[in-house]
Amino acid sequence: MNEFEIGPGKRARAAYSFDDIAIVPSRRTRDAEEVSTAWQIDAYKFELPMLAAPMDSVVSPETAIAIGKLGGLGVLNLEGLWTRHEDPRIPLAEIASIPQEQAIRRMQELYAAPIQPELVKARIAEIRASGVTVAAALSPARTAELHKVVVDAGVDIFVIRGTTVSAEHVADRVAPLNLKKFIYELDVPVIVGGCATGTAALHLMRAGAAGVLVGFGGGSAHTTRTVLGIEVPMASAVAEVASARRDYMDESGGRYVHVIADGSVGRSGDIAKAIACGADAVMMGSPLARATEAPGKGWHWGTEASHDELPRGDRVRVGTVGTLEEVLVGPSHTSDGSMNLFGALRRAMATSGYSELKDFQKVEVVIHRG
Repeated sequence: MNEFEIGPGKRARAAYSFDDIAIVPSRRTRDAEEVSTAWQIDAYKFELPMLAAPMDSVVSPETAIAIGKLGGLGVLNLEGLWTRHEDPRIPLAEIASIPQEQAIRRMQELYAAPIQPELVKARIAEIRASGVTVAAALSPARTAELHKVVVDAGVDIFVIRGTTVSAEHVADRVAPLNLKKFIYELDVPVIVGGCATGTAALHLMRAGAAGVLVGFGGGSAHTTRTVLGIEVPMASAVAEVASARRDYMDESGGRYVHVIADGSVGRSGDIAKAIACGADAVMMGSPLARATEAPGKGWHWGTEASHDELPRGDRVRVGTVGTLEEVLVGPSHTSDGSMNLFGALRRAMATSGYSELKDFQKVEVVIHRG
């Protein structure tokens, strides 16, 4: 990879975002109806290679069920309003109406309410009763405290998600989460992230993760780059982690860990580019926040926005474009890549001559600075 000297004694390597690359069609094309976008993690198969991000503006028990029935996976945030308030519709409505200059401070107050284990159980039970796969997320800081409640409640896939998650967290004041010991003691597949380098991803794979979330700082509601100076160009990050996955398969005797792009996936073309770079699936927030059923009602924010000490996100207006079904599988009424996201992926695969996701990971890409 090319390196550049940015000053005496300091070098930087070149990296690329999804906007910097383009997919190259091959000599063969296919009928889009003959293309499969299905993927499988552990025993769970999905028709759409997507996870809805655990954000209160995106995933409620109701939308998790709807996404599951459409072929995707909705991940419920177990540290959000759904587990802190008996009726989260009240704080959700308030967040949607707060003047912008007061939004972060008021959100901090609303998210300061304690997490109630009984509500954790109730929300998971509501999703499980519908018959769809149940996925829920905790931050690394809350995992040790609440994981038993979550697993006992019947979660199928456990997500540990933070701005950065490592298998080697160092702390003097409190005992850090022993990720390897924790994952191997659970009876459910665990998806962990974010990470942005092959080295970090390899450690998470060795800890037993079934899937690795790639990326941080790139979401539309995040201000991580502004606050911490941390960001990763996603095309390069996904490609590097996918390469680390190949190394881990050789090391482990064939164990396959799923790579999930989490960040900078705002339009349908970004989904295709993420998979072209080696991802198995994508985790999305803002595209789904635009659905009419989304809990944020046209507003979008992440868990970082309400952090009690250092908010690293904002409440942003994304508006609405159509129903959840129209956003995911169409039909589309726009030409900007905001609707029929996976119909577009299917068409990109067909245009490039591929019928399976794993084959599409091999498609040629070029650097295209538009």
